[in-house]
Amino acid sequence: MTETMRPPVAAETEKLTPRGRLQLIRWSDFSLVPVILVLMVIGFIVSPVFLTSNNLISVVQQSSELSLLVLGEALILISGRMDLSLESTIGIAPVIAMWLVLPTSGGRFNGLGLLPEWSAIPVCLLAGLAVGLINGFLILKLRVNGFIATLGMLTMLRGLQIGITEGKSITDVPESFRYLGKTSWIGAPAAVWICLALFAVGGAVLAWMRHGRALYAIGGNPEAARAAGIRVDRITWIVLGVGGLLAGFAGVLYTGHYGSVAANQGNGWIFQVFAAAVIGGISLKGGRGTLFGALTGVLTLQLVVNVMTLGGVPPLWNQFLNGAIIIVALVISRFASGEKQD
Repeated sequence: MTETMRPPVAAETEKLTPRGRLQLIRWSDFSLVPVILVLMVIGFIVSPVFLTSNNLISVVQQSSELSLLVLGEALILISGRMDLSLESTIGIAPVIAMWLVLPTSGGRFNGLGLLPEWSAIPVCLLAGLAVGLINGFLILKLRVNGFIATLGMLTMLRGLQIGITEGKSITDVPESFRYLGKTSWIGAPAAVWICLALFAVGGAVLAWMRHGRALYAIGGNPEAARAAGIRVDRITWIVLGVGGLLAGFAGVLYTGHYGSVAANQGNGWIFQVFAAAVIGGISLKGGRGTLFGALTGVLTLQLVVNVMTLGGVPPLWNQFLNGAIIIVALVISRFASGEKQD
């Protein structure tokens, strides 16, 4: 078959009027909005500092890097796949960029000096994209189990990062890398505006574009989607590449925000990524969920952590809290949907 046919769901959507398209929005996608409002009230009661502009801006900026990983993972999950290696990509992509552009001597970390400093961000993005495309090759061409393949990639990239940096943080970051993480636009960090724009673009693609709607068809029933003429492998490969690209961009923002590439950058983030996606309504079985729901999942997680911190709960309990949120969300989703989660 040489021509991609339109999936039934896409064809039905394209016949709808703008008012009809708005009616497709599910009220369940807004289910976390009341939770966020309740958390804000609790936060104000716990500490008056909570509603200050500095604290709220800090919360949304800390959410920006995580939200890019959630955006990539949400697209991958909707298409029926998962990528565990995103948490390593946010660390290794900036390290590869620093390795190639920093001079061979004169700094705390000596690179190879092969490329000019201005190329640091493009190299970082290309490194993230390459990781996603390699994952796609392993899963789609070699037919390796996606969970095991991306878990192996996560471990391998973590080891590569430690090998290149010798377990040390890189502080000699080029100024071009710091800009997006430090600067502010219209009273808010630039990273926040960029993330909101990327979520808006992603949501528009899923709602209005034929290939975006195809992700739901692929995630819901890949064989039916293939029978309908959708190029399942090609679209899935692109989505995996986009996920890696977004993880690389998250590495740019995170490195710029803190002015260095931490030795453990991204370590353990994948649990927060899945927690945010699951409580935001993204189905682990594919074919269901919205980016708006995923974004509210990120904000909910960050607000919970912020309220707990202002309430005096030690940060060491954050990992326990994220795990508990995942389990509770899965139990609620199981009984709310009436579907088994095998």
